[in-house]
Amino acid sequence: MPIDILMPALSPTMEEGKLAKWLVKEGDTVSSGDVIAEIETDKATMEVEAVDEGTVGKILVPDDTEGVKVNARIAILLEEGEDASAISDAGSTGSAKPAPQAEKADAPKAEKTEAASADGAAKTSAPPEGGKAGPVPRSNGERVFASPLARRIAALNDLDITAVKGSGPRGRIVQRDVEAAMKSGAAKPAAAEASPAKAAPQAAGATMATPPSDDAVLKLFEDGSYELVPHDGMRKTIARRLTESKQTVPHFYLTADCNIDALLALRAQLNSSAPKDKDGNPAYKLSVNDMIIKAQALALKAVPEANASWTEANMVIHKHADVGVAVSIPGGLITPIIRRAEEKTLSTISNEMKGLAKRAKDRKLQPSEYQGGSTAVSNLGMFGVRDFYAVINPPHATILAVGAGEKRAIVKDDAVAIATMMTVTLATDHRAVDGALGAQLLKAFKGFIESPMSMLV
Repeated sequence: MPIDILMPALSPTMEEGKLAKWLVKEGDTVSSGDVIAEIETDKATMEVEAVDEGTVGKILVPDDTEGVKVNARIAILLEEGEDASAISDAGSTGSAKPAPQAEKADAPKAEKTEAASADGAAKTSAPPEGGKAGPVPRSNGERVFASPLARRIAALNDLDITAVKGSGPRGRIVQRDVEAAMKSGAAKPAAAEASPAKAAPQAAGATMATPPSDDAVLKLFEDGSYELVPHDGMRKTIARRLTESKQTVPHFYLTADCNIDALLALRAQLNSSAPKDKDGNPAYKLSVNDMIIKAQALALKAVPEANASWTEANMVIHKHADVGVAVSIPGGLITPIIRRAEEKTLSTISNEMKGLAKRAKDRKLQPSEYQGGSTAVSNLGMFGVRDFYAVINPPHATILAVGAGEKRAIVKDDAVAIATMMTVTLATDHRAVDGALGAQLLKAFKGFIESPMSMLV
């Protein structure tokens, strides 16, 4: 009996993902454990292994398809002795049942992929607000298929898209067709009707409950000096989680200036004494950020009540300092975690962080490497930023925003002196960490930074 291959859930919170690439084709024989596809989640690209063995009978979701729901059918596997005739027109009746929305998802996503490619624009996973979601009927009842971008442009210019002749796959109307119709005047104005594109503009100064639609924004730039870049899964997740954080987590902020002259001197000493291999490569090369991670972990160990997460029923007090570190990657950021950082040496933290950062940029992190944690560090000092306020990433109750180390005039022993100072701002979830507790944590952190030898004990 044919076996359904389903979109896997690669993390506990995953609801959908992008089928980036098939590593097998129809007719290929696979065994259990063979890598058959690459799936992109909002955080990483992961390989998917076959669970059963057989022959790939039909691939239902093509390469580069976004928004594939978890448990949707993506392919059909034929068992030994079966051929393509075992696959019914309605799909497999195999051992796994697809999610209810899978039947509706497969074909439309393929159509949207074709439409976006024909337009020469990036793919989109939802119809634009300025156009209809499905095929538009002509006056003679014939269905008209148009890409989302073509529908949007037609709606913005009050054009009757049913009067446009399509040149895309299977007669689909694409961007160039609408633009050609606009130049030639062949398309008649669309019938007046209520639509987002024709809605009355919002009064100046009014508060918007939802973000403005593409149509509303594009009307401000009618000269066409813009590019539409659809949101990918990572950007959508960042937007959703940080919006939820700012709306539901009561942030408050504590700022301190740290003298890092002693830390810089110790770092230089440790790096110069690092053992080298036969090729002259040092066993480690500490960064200031490595030492900040260690200091934050030891501060949480010193103030364990601040190493917490808030839930509606309980305060979760963590036994170890699992420090997330914000890493910028193309299209967004991710926070890989140094587990039990309070127990690790600086050299171990440094080498582990380099490996995590590389896998993060390659989108090869495993969920266990970026999910959870008890605090986070966000360092923008390398960009010359003096100080800033970071947004807490639940379930963390704290995040430390680190600015650049710079020479400043300070008062020392009642005299003006020059020192290398670094401004840090601790954001805390006031439900879990009160003001005095946050101050104790920041004081402990500053103590380790300004007396760095204490981190080696």
